[in-house]
Amino acid sequence: MSETLFDALGGYPTFEKVHKIFYDKVYAHEWLKHFFDNHDQQLIENQQTNFMAEKMGGPKNYLGKLPKQTHIHMYITEEIFDLRHGLLSESLQEANIAEDLRERWLRIDYAFKRLIVDESLDAFHEKYTFKRRIIVPKPE
Repeated sequence: MSETLFDALGGYPTFEKVHKIFYDKVYAHEWLKHFFDNHDQQLIENQQTNFMAEKMGGPKNYLGKLPKQTHIHMYITEEIFDLRHGLLSESLQEANIAEDLRERWLRIDYAFKRLIVDESLDAFHEKYTFKRRIIVPKPE
C-alpha cells in the first residue's frame, strides 16, 4: 500500500500547524478577515484541517458542508481566491513543508477554485437569493 499525501505530510500535527499559521494570516488580513466575522478561528482551523486531511488520504473526520455550499453566500472573486491561495502558499513555506509536498497541497487547494469563485456580482446575486450575503469590498 502506498503512502498517502496525508501520511507524507506528517498527519494531523502538520495540518494543524499549517492551518494555525494560515488562519492567523487570514484573520489579520485587512480584506479577508471580514469573511470570518463572528466565526471562531479555532473552529475554522479544525474544520479546514479535517477537510483537507480527508482530501489528502487521511481519516474521514470532516462533518461540514462541501465547499460550494459553505461559500455560496459569499461573493468570492478570483482576486480574493488568489490572495487566499498566496497566503496558504506562504503558510506552507513557514511550516517548513517540503517543496514537492507544498506543490501537491496547493494543487488540491486550487482545484476548489471553480466551485467557489463567482464570475460576477450579477451572477452571485442570481445564484444566491437569500438575504444574508457576504460581500466585502476591497480595502483602499
